Amino acid sequence: MKSITRRDFMRYSAAGTLAAGLALPALGQEPAATLSATMERTLGKSGIKCTLLGMGTGTKAWNGSSEQNRQGREAFVSCIEHAYAKGLRYYDMADMYGAHDYVKEALKRSVPRDKVMLLTKTVAKKPEDINADVERFRKELDVDYLDAVLLHCMTDGDWPEKRKAEMDALAELKAQGKIRAIGCSNHTLEALQRAVDSEWVDVILARINPKGVKMDGTPEQVVPLLRKAHDSGKGILGMKIAGEGELAGQLAESLQYVLTLGCVDAITIGFLKPAEIDDAMAKIEAVRA
Repeated sequence: MKSITRRDFMRYSAAGTLAAGLALPALGQEPAATLSATMERTLGKSGIKCTLLGMGTGTKAWNGSSEQNRQGREAFVSCIEHAYAKGLRYYDMADMYGAHDYVKEALKRSVPRDKVMLLTKTVAKKPEDINADVERFRKELDVDYLDAVLLHCMTDGDWPEKRKAEMDALAELKAQGKIRAIGCSNHTLEALQRAVDSEWVDVILARINPKGVKMDGTPEQVVPLLRKAHDSGKGILGMKIAGEGELAGQLAESLQYVLTLGCVDAITIGFLKPAEIDDAMAKIEAVRA
């Protein structure tokens, strides 16, 4: 595996500002233990547990190829099942992905509901639509509760003010036990900054890789925010590890960077084929914590 060199590390960390908490071994020292894709992680104060690696079910796989649900039902469901068989316990979904029904079939066939974290996202912009979405999600997945529901793709810097009614609706569903954790995914630096400072947010799904590809800002801008959120008790989930395929040939390097930051609890990667899951797991095993 091609690891990030110390020269690269200092370049990515803006003259060393990211050095604190980055667990790379010092020169002359023995490397620390390897990480495992199946190691159990806890998402901040939420107490929710998942594996370090999760399977994304989004519109594109990690290598930028065609949509997962266009490869055929059996192929997609089998890939979901393979992820569980290999020890992954985290599935990342969204209403707009159209993957709930596929995950539902995997849950019926071989994936125990109580062994996995199910995360999904809503684009609803009215509190009544939030309630309707969550009820529909539970039916589509045939589950009693959802581990996490996120407001999908926040872009405005004032989203907590604009979306307060929907946030309150999600908080009420959490109080009712229909959701275990709430939060957001972000697609601008301003939106991410507000998520970091929001007491309402339990979990942040953030775009992160060493090159800044498809991210909310540069790594030098984003990582300090993720560290602040992590230190405050928020669960941090990383996405776009391969930059929607632009970094597919550098996945090992990107994993080395992201998994040694010390502030990303778990990551999600989209897979089309079981072999891609196996490959990513092997690359994670080669990362030194």
